[in-house]
Amino acid sequence: MNYEQEVNNRVEWIKNVLKKTGAKGIILGNSGGKDCTLVEILCRKATPNVLSVVMPCESSQNYGQDREHAYLIAKTFDIPTIEVDITKAKQELRKAIEPFAGEDVPMAYSNINPRLRMTVIYAIGQAKGYLVAGTGNASETYMGYFTKWGDGGYDFNPIKDLLVEDVFGMLKYLNCPEEIVAKKPSAGLYEGQTDEKEMGVTYEEIDKFIKTGESEFAEKIKSAHAKTEHKRVPPINYGCN
Repeated sequence: MNYEQEVNNRVEWIKNVLKKTGAKGIILGNSGGKDCTLVEILCRKATPNVLSVVMPCESSQNYGQDREHAYLIAKTFDIPTIEVDITKAKQELRKAIEPFAGEDVPMAYSNINPRLRMTVIYAIGQAKGYLVAGTGNASETYMGYFTKWGDGGYDFNPIKDLLVEDVFGMLKYLNCPEEIVAKKPSAGLYEGQTDEKEMGVTYEEIDKFIKTGESEFAEKIKSAHAKTEHKRVPPINYGCN
């Protein structure tokens, strides 16, 4: 991949999106991870009107390493950043839901986090006339490793076609701080969570399968892709094929 050309092409594409929509700027969530870092850098190259939102929620990782890396990104690449703590909002919402959903449904409650974050981003974005940037990559999308109506919701996404290995390479080309590039991918939804541990397969194997159709984990990857197809298509409506 020609990283210089890819960066330039994506920056121009973002500028064109802003021009076509008439939006005043761009807003996105900043978890301190690789994907949001790359999207922030690309958006910042396209316009000075970028707002990064750090949204810690319950997990100590959100208040520790995630937050530290989010602000490191902001400082390194001159990206305006604010913080909205959504822990209390999540806790109050969970208390209201538990009488009907029960307590022993951990992922149902974990998925509240990204949905609350998107609520925050869209509210602030609408108030400012900003578009919401998505931060999911091609590998996550293929596996369905994102929250429907959470981080799966956005107005545009400049890295949707990039495999995880491409994200790594582009960040290195852009001189991203090593601690961001080197850390294990994690959504930070709960203590000790990592993407690869939760999926049961590494991004290296996922990327290999997407490129070649081959992997010792092929069946696991194909199964995950099939089960999450509903996340990648429009909602099913009566009278529509």
